[in-house]
Amino acid sequence: MRIVADLSGVTLMDSSGINALISVYQTAAATDGWVRVAGAPEAVLHVMQLVGLDGIIACYPTVDQALEP
Repeated sequence: MRIVADLSGVTLMDSSGINALISVYQTAAATDGWVRVAGAPEAVLHVMQLVGLDGIIACYPTVDQALEP
C-alpha cells in the first residue's frame, strides 16, 4: 500500500489527524508500503514536527514530488 495524503486544504491538525496518519502509516508499513504527506501548510507541518511525525512520514511540498520514487 502506497499513499500520498494531500493536506494542502487542511488548516488545522489536532490529535485526531495525527492518530489517523499514524494508523494509516502502521497499516502501510505492515505491508512494506509507505505514506507520504504533500502540500501541508506551515501550521500543519509545525504540529507534525512537534510530535515527531515528520520523522516517520516523509513530507513533500507537492503531490508530484511525493509521487517520485
